[in-house]
Amino acid sequence: MNLHPPKRPTAPRTVLITGASGVIGRALCLRFAKSGWRIGIHYYSRAEAAHETAFAVKEAGAEATEYQADIRDPREVEQMTRSCAAAWGSLDVLVCNAGAAIGTLLVRTDADDWDRIIATNLTGTFHCLQAAAAGMIERRRGAIIVMGSYAGFQGSTGQTAYAASKAGLLGLVRSAAREWGEHNLRVNLVLPGWRQTAMTAPVAAAPNIRQTHLLGRAPRLSSVVATVYRLACNRDTSGQVWNVDSRIF
Repeated sequence: MNLHPPKRPTAPRTVLITGASGVIGRALCLRFAKSGWRIGIHYYSRAEAAHETAFAVKEAGAEATEYQADIRDPREVEQMTRSCAAAWGSLDVLVCNAGAAIGTLLVRTDADDWDRIIATNLTGTFHCLQAAAAGMIERRRGAIIVMGSYAGFQGSTGQTAYAASKAGLLGLVRSAAREWGEHNLRVNLVLPGWRQTAMTAPVAAAPNIRQTHLLGRAPRLSSVVATVYRLACNRDTSGQVWNVDSRIF
């Protein structure tokens, strides 16, 4: 006789991933899909790439819905998060992966480019956190993972606007983690390491890996997505910075 009551089936959880049309974003979607999550796929302008991400997620056996939004606009972000939560009943995890970069020396950085990078990487992330947190606080559960950068801690030649925007994320994440901890909402920052993507294309070529990385190599994409997924599932970690590569900061 089985004396143990049957386990209740675990309801699929929902994750919204911004910038899901890019290399890292797509890999993140597929990692969550592998574990049966329902995926909200955000994109801004790369609609075809977002469609390809959605197709790959569905091929993996998971549900996916695409959301076009400019994260610089709080109204569009609010609509996106509301729609995602309404579609599946809740929004359990938000991964802030969308970003922008330029490769320009400080004295040559145009004010409009500066404003665009700060508005996307820092203010856009603020909009996403603010929009997603309301429902998570009400349910007293949830996780937000923000993709930062090593440049935000050490600076980088030719990336002043980008580095400044990423540096601001540290204060944003840790302040949010302090404010929302009592509501059982976890907020963490991940530094995924440098890799060639559409976003980093305008930036200088890859740094000298052997000189800057203790292991002589950049992190594998699989290591990045595994770290993000663990943080999404780890109920006891918040307010932390996770550097995936072997650079010391």
